[in-house]
Amino acid sequence: MLLHGVTGHGARWRRTAEGHLAGRRVIAPDLRGHGRSPYEPPWTADRHVADVLAMLDVEGVERADVVGHSFGGMIALHLARTAPERVRRLVLLDPAIGLDPAFAGREARGYLAPVSFADAAEARAFRAARWPKASPGLLDEEVEAHLEPLPDGRLRWRFEPAAIVGAYSEMARPHVPPPVDVPAHLVIATQSDLVRPEFVVDCRATLGPGLTISEIESGHMLYVDRLAETGALLNSWLDGPVDAR
Repeated sequence: MLLHGVTGHGARWRRTAEGHLAGRRVIAPDLRGHGRSPYEPPWTADRHVADVLAMLDVEGVERADVVGHSFGGMIALHLARTAPERVRRLVLLDPAIGLDPAFAGREARGYLAPVSFADAAEARAFRAARWPKASPGLLDEEVEAHLEPLPDGRLRWRFEPAAIVGAYSEMARPHVPPPVDVPAHLVIATQSDLVRPEFVVDCRATLGPGLTISEIESGHMLYVDRLAETGALLNSWLDGPVDAR
């Protein structure tokens, strides 16, 4: 189960899944308020967890390896705490957990007036400026998969702005560590400065040898900036033995 970050969508994982997780069954949903999923509230962590559990039930999956990036990492962590029996292993890719409230508030207010574009080329240029290390093909896929028309003919990304504001509120909640009975791998993007040091300390203290920590020289969008390295890390760790504690 691959969970995307705020304003994202499940199709962003396609290259990771096809290039590095081949042979595995991969589920990569659009979270509530994102992509082509329902936009109705509530947009709380609890609601997202319930949505993911419902999807696992529908897909007939009893236990899954769960990978979450950014906001998806927060959802993955709360999923593991809510239903540890459903999570075999947990990977947190530069998770947005316990964010500084002032920072989260500034980011949230930026989505009160959503950005729109005259055409796909303008949208692509916008995304390229924010993903300077992305391949041209990935940028084209993002534009094709994630744009929708507005009534006035302009284009915007497929997400509910109010849901994004709600997501930043949830990411500003005080952090909690993963449960002790789920092996966890925390992957930190060294150029991002998003993962809070106190979260790392708490994870170490709580999980002990059940925690693996890796760093990737990358910005926050690990699987965009460093697709091969991130994919290889996921493949290697998910191929390893499951801690039978």
